[in-house]
Amino acid sequence: MYSSEEKRQIATLLEVMRALRDPEHGCPWDKAQSFKTVVPYTVEEAYEVAGAIEHEDMDELCDELGDLLFQVVFHARMAEENGDFDFGDVTYAVVDKMLRRHPHVFGNEEEKKRGASRDAWEKIKAEERATKKRKKRTHGLLDDVPNALPALMRAEKLQKRAARAGFDWPDIEPVYARITEEIAEIRAAVIAGDKNEVSDEVGDLLFSCVNLARHLGVDPETAMRGANHKFTERVTGIENRLHAANKKIADLEPGELDALWEAVKRQQ
Repeated sequence: MYSSEEKRQIATLLEVMRALRDPEHGCPWDKAQSFKTVVPYTVEEAYEVAGAIEHEDMDELCDELGDLLFQVVFHARMAEENGDFDFGDVTYAVVDKMLRRHPHVFGNEEEKKRGASRDAWEKIKAEERATKKRKKRTHGLLDDVPNALPALMRAEKLQKRAARAGFDWPDIEPVYARITEEIAEIRAAVIAGDKNEVSDEVGDLLFSCVNLARHLGVDPETAMRGANHKFTERVTGIENRLHAANKKIADLEPGELDALWEAVKRQQ
């Protein structure tokens, strides 16, 4: 349960949002926004939360979580203005969902004794998806995987959903073979000079790499973020070395750059 202080702070935040969207006295920028225009900021704030966690910066994390919470309040306020739902409905929905998905914590004594179960969790989520599909009158296996997810994350979710229905490789060996096959198809498309085909085949390769990560139990989005971070650190290391010699990356021959890359790599 919320303490009286927590309730006061939430009420203050909601009042700040109401003031910003006030038709007469509100902020012109905030009043002009819609769900679609706010979405990029919502996504950006979620990634900034992830960045703060990567940096292990608790002050930054506190700040970024506040920014992300404000995005929730922003969307809820616009929905309230439209007569669709309000912040209270949002909090009720998530509390109801968590209670429903954790019978081993909030259920009866028999459910608590059974304990946590991955199968039970998936069954509950499947029932929720079925209910949503009935409401939206959709029936496809992949219909409710959001299009707006980052591409790697959506690829993984599509594959997991298909795998639960039995659409999957029996083991990892065919996945390795598919990646080799996709690389060969990229080479063929490059030789043919078909840029559209090259783009299509590169997409197939990335999708297959996500499949490999899934079979290995690796989160592809996390792995990609780690690779980006590693690349950034290595390029920065090269720049630092060159700065001492009053040089730039563009001044180096390919062989010199490769040697410097390997030297920086060994130090990490």
